[in-house]
Amino acid sequence: MAIEIYTTRFCPYCVAAKALLKRKGVSYNEIDVGSDYGRREEMVQRANGRMTVPQIFIGKTHVGGFDDMSALDRAGKLDPLLAAEGATK
Repeated sequence: MAIEIYTTRFCPYCVAAKALLKRKGVSYNEIDVGSDYGRREEMVQRANGRMTVPQIFIGKTHVGGFDDMSALDRAGKLDPLLAAEGATK
């Protein structure tokens, strides 16, 4: 899967990130780290120590959290990144 998003169940930023990806028409693999400490540790390692959710990966690119992805979108850089990973329709 080209897009992975680490989330927790009641995180409003996670909901916003998933909604943005849905608006873009892309699918993603959601990894709930709310009670899975092994997956949370995996997220922290992949995200270079960042412990907050969501953590978003598009291909091998660590985008960061929702604010980071939203900033990419506003700058016109999210669509090309999604396209480069074959994530767009």
